Amino acid sequence: MKLLPALALTALVVGAASARADDDVPPSAEETKSIVAALEAMGCKGYDEIEKESRQGGGYHFEIDDANCKDGQFDIKLDRDFKLVSKTRD
Repeated sequence: MKLLPALALTALVVGAASARADDDVPPSAEETKSIVAALEAMGCKGYDEIEKESRQGGGYHFEIDDANCKDGQFDIKLDRDFKLVSKTRD
């Protein structure tokens, strides 16, 4: 009978960790300024939305939706140091 409470606690911890990994928040004003500078360096101006996405196992990255770049519209991911992770044509 001690197994059931242990399983319930494990499910609660795993569920909480999964929920935290899905929590996307807007970047701070300072982060947004750095993101915009990184986008401009890539030849991009304007975007639809920026989210700071938590990553499983800790850490985060930034996702920029519908960035307007000189070579088209892209979804862009930057790491926490504002370095390019991926650039996918939208």
